[in-house]
Amino acid sequence: MSRNYNFLNPDGIYFVSFSTVDWVDVFTRRVYCDLFLESMEYCRVNKGLTIYAWCIMTNHVHLIFSAESGRKPGDLIGDLKRFTSRALINAIETNPQESRSEWMLSIFRKAGKTRSNLKNFQFWQHDNHPIEISRNYEINQKVDYIHMNPVKSGIVALPEHYLYSSAIDYAGGLGLMKGVVLIC
Repeated sequence: MSRNYNFLNPDGIYFVSFSTVDWVDVFTRRVYCDLFLESMEYCRVNKGLTIYAWCIMTNHVHLIFSAESGRKPGDLIGDLKRFTSRALINAIETNPQESRSEWMLSIFRKAGKTRSNLKNFQFWQHDNHPIEISRNYEINQKVDYIHMNPVKSGIVALPEHYLYSSAIDYAGGLGLMKGVVLIC
């Protein structure tokens, strides 16, 4: 994943989306969502990732974040994607309840063979389309977009009912992700 992401302002607040290869629905199981959350929390505590809003959908993740001073936003996302790629592949390989493991691993293996910089598997698509957001209306628009994703997908009726999103934090509840910084 040594991709040169277009994070031009190291102090900016960014909206990113990144999806699994071939849009494979990996995040239908709590174990994989929880693993991704643990990785985000690690990056928040140890790598300088400031998280403003997030949502894990079945095959992609939305995130509004910034990097602490001196950190590069592209490096943080690269580290997050690299680590979660390895951890999620391992979790899929070793999960005895995963009936789709052979199918998913074959897709990730096939994608990995087409990339010269990968050894075995490619889990995430390389692009994450970073968009720097700075105006209040842009921030509110992206936060709403992220939180409404599960509603528009028909998973829940209200954004704060979706377990794997920061919407509950914005509704005044206590979500799964610690340290979410509210920006409304």
